[in-house]
Amino acid sequence: MFFIVASLLALLMLAYLVASGFVRVVRYFWGWLSSGEKIDGLAGDAVSVAPQTAPFSKPKPTQAELSAYLDKMHLGWYQVVILFIVGCMAGLLIEEIWMLITAGLTESRVGLIWGPFSPLYGTGAVFLTVICYQLHKHHANNLVIFLVSVVVGGTLEQLTGWGMQEIFHSESWTYAHLPDAITQWVAWRFLGFWGILGLIWCRVIMPRALYKIGEPTSKRQAIFVTLLTVYLVADITMTVACLARKAQRDAGISPTNAFEMWVDNHYDDSFVSTRFQNMTFTPPDSADKS
Repeated sequence: MFFIVASLLALLMLAYLVASGFVRVVRYFWGWLSSGEKIDGLAGDAVSVAPQTAPFSKPKPTQAELSAYLDKMHLGWYQVVILFIVGCMAGLLIEEIWMLITAGLTESRVGLIWGPFSPLYGTGAVFLTVICYQLHKHHANNLVIFLVSVVVGGTLEQLTGWGMQEIFHSESWTYAHLPDAITQWVAWRFLGFWGILGLIWCRVIMPRALYKIGEPTSKRQAIFVTLLTVYLVADITMTVACLARKAQRDAGISPTNAFEMWVDNHYDDSFVSTRFQNMTFTPPDSADKS
């Protein structure tokens, strides 16, 4: 018993040290990015409201400062890309921990072929931010925020699940076995989760996240986020190509050009099954029969 407790404490301490080191590296890196050549003609009332230090390293703001910043800032691609990446990684980590605790599973639940990303959560974070930003502008109450978040989360799950089945003949999750399932990919309990998440995101996380991220003040920041955007576009494009060829191979369709041959050689069935461990594929004939 003592050995188990000691091991658990050691793991927690190691996780804390790793997380602390990661935060320090991120802060240093963003500090370096923000110290580069400044962007000419940078204006905007929000820039004068928030202190122009590196993202994620600004001092803790007051509620009045947060409100003033959100009222004057302009939500653009810079914030969206950073929020998408943070959402992809944070959502994936939470899901991995949830599955470990509730089901004892330690499988890979990534959604893209490169990097620790789950685009469902990244897209959800962006949609919730854009919508909650507008709700904040219109001083929406908690009930409205909750209901809007339920609709956004449920729609996102339904469209994603349906699209994966229809286009790639694949399935990453199903709620069909749950007593409160509405569709194969939507259940009442998780709609409630989306509503609570949206409320927390709008009231607590989003204002502070946008304040911490701020707006680009140096060319280094703009270039770096542009490169991240290019990387994400390439990652998503290659993932779609990989899954599309997987579905075609299952249907007995041979590659028709050099690119498809390259995809088959580098991202074969073994790669797909290892990378997307929570994803199941159903050949088109089997799907039609069912």
